[in-house]
Amino acid sequence: MDLFQYMRENNMEKESPLAARMRPRTLDEVVGQQHIIAKDKLLYRAISADKLSSIIFYGPPGTGKTTLAKVIANSTKAEFTQINATVAGKKDMEDVINKAKDNQGMYGKKTILFIDEIHRFNKSQQDYLLPFVEDGTVVLIGATTENPYFEVNGALISRSIIFELKPLTSDDIKVLLNRAVTDTERGMGSYKAVLEPDAAEFLADIADGDARHALNAIELGILTTQRSEDGLIHITREVASECIQKKVARYDKDGDNHYDTISAFIKSMRGSDPDAAVYYLARMLNAGEDPKFIARRIMICASEDVGNADPQALQVAVAASLAVERVGMPEGRIPLAQAVTYVATAPKSNAAYLSIDEAMQTVRETGNLPIPPHLQDAHYKSAGKLGHGIGYKYAHDYPDHYVEQQYKPYELNGKEFYSPTGNGYELKIRDHMKRLKNRDKGEDSNK
Repeated sequence: MDLFQYMRENNMEKESPLAARMRPRTLDEVVGQQHIIAKDKLLYRAISADKLSSIIFYGPPGTGKTTLAKVIANSTKAEFTQINATVAGKKDMEDVINKAKDNQGMYGKKTILFIDEIHRFNKSQQDYLLPFVEDGTVVLIGATTENPYFEVNGALISRSIIFELKPLTSDDIKVLLNRAVTDTERGMGSYKAVLEPDAAEFLADIADGDARHALNAIELGILTTQRSEDGLIHITREVASECIQKKVARYDKDGDNHYDTISAFIKSMRGSDPDAAVYYLARMLNAGEDPKFIARRIMICASEDVGNADPQALQVAVAASLAVERVGMPEGRIPLAQAVTYVATAPKSNAAYLSIDEAMQTVRETGNLPIPPHLQDAHYKSAGKLGHGIGYKYAHDYPDHYVEQQYKPYELNGKEFYSPTGNGYELKIRDHMKRLKNRDKGEDSNK
């Protein structure tokens, strides 16, 4: 490193945002994530012993993925190299691998390669790394906000340990805020600022587990607030609220939170909890989710989870979908809420859903079995010569508009697909079908 590079890096460190300057340098400085870095945990022991294998850090922004990588960089005797997948190309990776081979061959020194936002690498870029991770040329540390089981090469996953980082608690963030305000070396201690308890509580709550968001707010507050008569900068709740206007909405329409929220939404409707269902509806709308996507999920739930227990549920869901398309937002939230609460409170049955899945499985296993001749089309010329339609009994000519005859292929005699439950309208369907089938047998359907 030459003098100019040293001065440039030194200046960057001093002028970096507070969140970057306050990154912990050792494991003991790390706040939160005790489920993976407590002293009795595997990761703590591996870092302390400098015996790290390839790992992937997965979690929301601001939870410490890059921080833990930096701690490892400060703790290891290995060569530590960092690249960002948003800007790095194959040439950058080739340079890292060639240098790692030199370190390994000439000095017997291993190389740790930290790839931030590893999910941004395409399949071929990830495939390029695989043999070098496998033979130990590099120890990989990947960081991603996306579920690695969806976004990272399965072969890399199988050779790595996944550590999931959780959003920091309010208490964790208050510790970091107070540390940043009082730290004179890397923090804002030289500004003689005072963080009022209610302001710290407010920032810790509204940051929603994102330490970076909270630290950016406190830095802005200190730099833009006039000193009081006592010579101190007082960060009150009012000042804090000006610096962090809105609670962070953790919602990426292509990422985990999208799938987690829609999953919770559907399961709440299925579980007959209208309060939870309408809450998740609000979260999705607030985050800008496509109302037509939400409407499609409501329609599916109306058929899959309500079905014939309340046939009107599907009608309400379809009507809400049409209403959203015609009136738009924000008024569209109202028919959506109506449909959500209707589906959530309707009696439940998945009998129709199970029937089609069972029938499709049977078709896959048995192929196209012969249709009974009397059910085959008899309207074309010469159909009678083939026996098509002969012997068919027209149901409306019989009492109750029902007559027993062979409808399924003969090979499926005794096979049932649709079994109505005793919930809602399906109870009437079940009793009606039982009465029809027992009528010709001379049995009492009430037995």
